[in-house]
Amino acid sequence: MMMLDFKNREEYTFYLHMYLKEQEREKFRDDFLALHPIDQVEIFSELNVQKRKRVYEWIGPKEFAPIFRGMERNQQKQIVTELKESYTIKMFEEMAPDDMTDFFEEIPNHLTGYFLDRMDEQEAYAIKRLMSYEKKTAGSLMTTEYLTIQQEKTVADVFETLRTEGKDAEMIYYLYVVNENNQLMGVLSLKDVLTSSLHETVRQLMKKHVISVFPHTDQREVVQLIRDYDIVAIPVTTETNQMIGIVTVDDVMDVVEDEVTGDFEELAGAKGSINLEVHPIKAAMKRLPWLLLLMVFGMATASVVQHFEDTLAQLALLAIFIPLITDMGGNTGTQSLAVVVRQLTLEKLKHPTCRRMIKRELLTGLIMGIVCGLFAALLAQFYGFGNMALGLIVGTALFGTVVISTMTGTIIPIIINKLRIDPTVASGPFITTINDIVGLLLYFAIASSLAIYL
Repeated sequence: MMMLDFKNREEYTFYLHMYLKEQEREKFRDDFLALHPIDQVEIFSELNVQKRKRVYEWIGPKEFAPIFRGMERNQQKQIVTELKESYTIKMFEEMAPDDMTDFFEEIPNHLTGYFLDRMDEQEAYAIKRLMSYEKKTAGSLMTTEYLTIQQEKTVADVFETLRTEGKDAEMIYYLYVVNENNQLMGVLSLKDVLTSSLHETVRQLMKKHVISVFPHTDQREVVQLIRDYDIVAIPVTTETNQMIGIVTVDDVMDVVEDEVTGDFEELAGAKGSINLEVHPIKAAMKRLPWLLLLMVFGMATASVVQHFEDTLAQLALLAIFIPLITDMGGNTGTQSLAVVVRQLTLEKLKHPTCRRMIKRELLTGLIMGIVCGLFAALLAQFYGFGNMALGLIVGTALFGTVVISTMTGTIIPIIINKLRIDPTVASGPFITTINDIVGLLLYFAIASSLAIYL
């Protein structure tokens, strides 16, 4: 399989387009099928409808399946409308059940039922079984295409199993050892097989301690186990230890991407609107509630400024540093929030860790507050023509703002999590608005107290 580099991609694409235009079927097949599926998807996505239909005629359902798998979900939906029904059914049957489950969960139920009724009975059953599990669990992530072997078999038998059944498995790096009741007894790695004598038995080579999960195990826990134990797949078993599937590292990578995207959306107050496929109206409706809520909180900020209007009128120089106070409060609070949300995402925020993190963030806030406060005091004296009182006001206010904002960004999501509310409610914009209010109150309170020295 060939992977295109950036130097020859343009030339390669040119020739493939030319083969399509000149209807040179064999040349197109030879060059196109030699590519990695990722490159195939990119080139295919550039084709117009007429050329895509020609590809469907030249590329069989089995060959097109990995291309379809690599597409974005909306593109997959579009392609299905272009394919003949018989072609679509055969392509679906060539794909892994877990990949088909992901697709079927994104289309209307009546279409899912329509396709499943026309697919091979065994393939359809595997997909229906996966769809029966709750979303974001090991059961919904797992694939049922894996290799098993029994303890009394020899290494020679394992090679025969790999040769005859390996092509249908999603991954062959592990062979799972089961008994006659399909209960998981151990695991055998491909490395162990390749480095052992043909006469050695599976019982002699297998590792009996196997990390496994239940179908209802949360996907985040599955990700954590695969990362902690540095494995490329983890078996899924029933309560009676019967093996029903495996979750592979490529499925975990998809979960990590979704989780990171979700956390980023929450931090930005833009949940569900980051995907470029989302319509502008829908994206706006996702973001507007946050903005309207923050406008209400923003009026509290305006009230603080209004309350100290007389102080500002007498000492207009104070207004120069308002953006500095609010920006630093928002930035430091969001930094701490990111630390907490990450710990909550990884489910590491137990009681000892929580105390240690709060202590760490407090000390971090103090260090940052001292450094930023001193730097701000120097800047304020420069802008105030050597006025030490102004430097003291700005520096002290910024020190307090940084420390308080750091703790706000740390403690608020922890409290919300303890109340069993989604901690991502404490998003970046929310924390920023709170810190704006606190920072300005502190700034003007200190300024009012020291105004006689200005």
